[in-house]
Amino acid sequence: MTLPESMRAVRITEHGGPEVLERAEVPVPVPAAGDVLVEVAAVALNNTDLWTREGAYGRPGDPAARSGWRGPLDFPRIQGADVAGRVAAVGPGVDAGLVGRRVVIDPALYDGPGPDANPVGLMGSERDGGYAEYVTAPAHQVHDMTDSPLTDEQLATLPTAYGTALGMIERGRLGEGETVLVSGASGGVGVALVQLARARGAQVVALSSGTKIDAVREAGAHHVLDRAGDVAEQVRAAAPEGIDVGLDVVAGDLLGDGLPLLREGGRWVVAGALAGYEVAFDVRRLYLHNAQVIGSAMHTPRHFALLMELARRGDFRPLVAAAFPLDQAAEAQQELARRRHVGKIVLRP
Repeated sequence: MTLPESMRAVRITEHGGPEVLERAEVPVPVPAAGDVLVEVAAVALNNTDLWTREGAYGRPGDPAARSGWRGPLDFPRIQGADVAGRVAAVGPGVDAGLVGRRVVIDPALYDGPGPDANPVGLMGSERDGGYAEYVTAPAHQVHDMTDSPLTDEQLATLPTAYGTALGMIERGRLGEGETVLVSGASGGVGVALVQLARARGAQVVALSSGTKIDAVREAGAHHVLDRAGDVAEQVRAAAPEGIDVGLDVVAGDLLGDGLPLLREGGRWVVAGALAGYEVAFDVRRLYLHNAQVIGSAMHTPRHFALLMELARRGDFRPLVAAAFPLDQAAEAQQELARRRHVGKIVLRP
């Protein structure tokens, strides 16, 4: 196919509010050796988009510093980690048979090779992302999803939210028949946690706001609790024998309140701080009960490959809350920040 020389993109040139998102006409990137060029069919939004744009990640020793996911950004930066599309071209050394295949990109930048490498960067933050008509990616991080029953929009919801969720589940060693508590259950990662934990055979207790309880239940939660009420009392009623694993994207006071709800040998996995990054808890609840608090940032290559296999089989159905055209990226981010939706918001170039 003949590729255009330029493309539409939405990028940021500084940290700030939605107004720093600018539409631009930029050159179509050329795939380097080992890379592929993907024509973007859909790109999903994440809280990481908001926090990267705002520079809200802080730095070691300076939590208030404006920073990207893992440090200062190189501006301008095209945002967007979660891309589904079709391979339009390949760079030197890449199998030309990939051209035309429907794919999902693993957006992580890893700290080394191997299936258990840790993410130390993210597409849309440490490298240009998918708020554009085309994006490049390493060929080994492009997964062929041609045969998946999921739509392009559903596939685009997977990389960050479902990758983060599966990373939490794997690091928390959630097993079939165990009871799991999911916080922030109406958000992108929360819905993914509910669906993936349910698919694993766990008993799912979810925390959500009152207006979204029915939607979270429809996503697969066995019990949905109102976060505005007494959370500990509600959890004890729903799971009188305690929680095996807490999957938490909220943190704040919930972490301290939640640790006593764990059973012996329980695990509390944290992958977000929507309620605040400064927490306090009774450390005796850890060592007296052989409990663990586990940090989880996204996924490993092994986790992502497992996620793609589940998606090829159609073991779950992601919820797409809304779709916006690419040139309305600022409006889409504002809608994401309002948190009135259940599921994921996507852009279509």
